[in-house]
Amino acid sequence: MRNLLYAVGPMIFDSLGVIVFAVLLGVGAGIVPATIAGMVVAVAVVGHELVRGRPVAALQWISLAMVIFSAAATMLTGDPRFVMAKPSVVYLIVGAAMLRRGWLNRYIPPEQVELVGDVMDRFGYVWAAMMFFTAAANLVIAIGFTAWWPLFVGVFPLASKAALFAVHFSVVQWIGQARLRRRAGGLQPAAAE
Repeated sequence: MRNLLYAVGPMIFDSLGVIVFAVLLGVGAGIVPATIAGMVVAVAVVGHELVRGRPVAALQWISLAMVIFSAAATMLTGDPRFVMAKPSVVYLIVGAAMLRRGWLNRYIPPEQVELVGDVMDRFGYVWAAMMFFTAAANLVIAIGFTAWWPLFVGVFPLASKAALFAVHFSVVQWIGQARLRRRAGGLQPAAAE
């Protein structure tokens, strides 16, 4: 349970602005209020880290950029399809950032990096693939099924992340425990599990 809380807390905190934006859209708030609320939360998250003297994580900066960019696009264009398609660009940027090896190590205790760091690296690529898929799906829904977009953006990105997180967490825990049992039995863990 400690490992779950260690992983979930920063992940939710890093994406809080985007979560607020998506939830408000999902419950029927307009694009402008949802964007403004998400922007305020994202600015508060980054400000909180800066005030505490902590480094701001890449996902926190991306979350902030996403809601600020959405706010500017909403105010400048007034075209909801333009704004609806913009998250695809952000998902592509986030996916590209997730291709960096070791980015997930922030979400596990430091003492576990040696044990499951290779598994975390592989899941980093799975997360990137999910972001690329979400970018494509968002673009299709925004352009071809505009009326469904608020429901899509309010449900799919968060639900798909929660589902992948559950699989990711379970697999990492299972492999970590198996490797610990092998070590306790005097066997070296296989590097390519």
